[in-house]
Amino acid sequence: MEASFVQTIMALGLSSKKASSRNVAVERRNLITVCRFSVKTLLEKYTAEPIDDSSEEFVNFAAILEQILSHRFKGPVSWFSSDGQRGFWDYIRLACSKVPNNCVGSIENMENISTARAKGRAWIRVALMEKRMSEYITTALRDTRTTRRFYDSGAIMLREEATVLTGMLIGLSAIDFSFCLKGEVLDGKTPVVIDYTPYLKFTQSYDYLTDEEERHSAESSTSEDNSPEHPYLPLVTDEDSWYSKWHKMEQKFRIVYAQKGYLEELVRLRESQLKDLEAENRRLQLQLEEAAAQNQREKRELEGVILELQEQLTGLIPGDHAPLAQGSKEITTPLVNQWPSLGTLHRAEGVSDPKRYRR
Repeated sequence: MEASFVQTIMALGLSSKKASSRNVAVERRNLITVCRFSVKTLLEKYTAEPIDDSSEEFVNFAAILEQILSHRFKGPVSWFSSDGQRGFWDYIRLACSKVPNNCVGSIENMENISTARAKGRAWIRVALMEKRMSEYITTALRDTRTTRRFYDSGAIMLREEATVLTGMLIGLSAIDFSFCLKGEVLDGKTPVVIDYTPYLKFTQSYDYLTDEEERHSAESSTSEDNSPEHPYLPLVTDEDSWYSKWHKMEQKFRIVYAQKGYLEELVRLRESQLKDLEAENRRLQLQLEEAAAQNQREKRELEGVILELQEQLTGLIPGDHAPLAQGSKEITTPLVNQWPSLGTLHRAEGVSDPKRYRR
């Protein structure tokens, strides 16, 4: 009985573990999918005016991105941040510090933003205005040690979905964002809520038509008018509808054209950086060759000096005392008592100036 009880407990634990891993995978898939829809919605909405906080599409995108960056984030600690909560800003602050000309320092110095959650939301807005959101996330993902330190196993930032996320965020560089953070107090206490309704589309199946719709379909199918095969799917013949479709296509074309221009500019920038790196590489190679040649010259000079010193030592070793004896013979005048004594000096001074000691 005890063995069966243990087996039951193990089976329950295994099923619970499978259910937990399944839930985590579903969370990742849901967040990445809704993020793709949100980015697409932003690209479709953008025309020429910058997008700001009044845009519901942006508010929803910011909520989705915050949920992604907070997915499987390790729990709160009392010492890590000023408000006692450990948010994704603490990860961004460390992992994105290597990004050149980053905005981390400016956000840290904002007086009107104190909590980690508010700083994270401010960073999202600043990164979008800088058109560098994808660059920040990519740089943070390269720091795998810091990423594993802040996220639990199964987090989006630790899986291949993170690479998909950076690819999606590149398209946002074609959009102009405008946010006023100076003097504004960002809400850092209220958690964000994702609105899924704009991305939910339900198409009624033909099997679930009502009786009235079926009767209308049957009557229209027997009529003499030339009607479509499925009358509940109306044809778009209105001129306004065609104009709206054309307008949407024009907007999509402008967005794609703007993205194309941005990517071309990015390619030109990377090509110029590559040329600079190649020139720097050639310069360093020349310096390396010059240093190698200089080392060879110095090596030859040192070898010559060593050989010369060896020859001198060879000449000194057989009769090392002879030069010293010869030098002592050359000194004929003794060096003892060559300096005058103190008494002699005093007598000389008294003779030269006898009035010095008179009162």
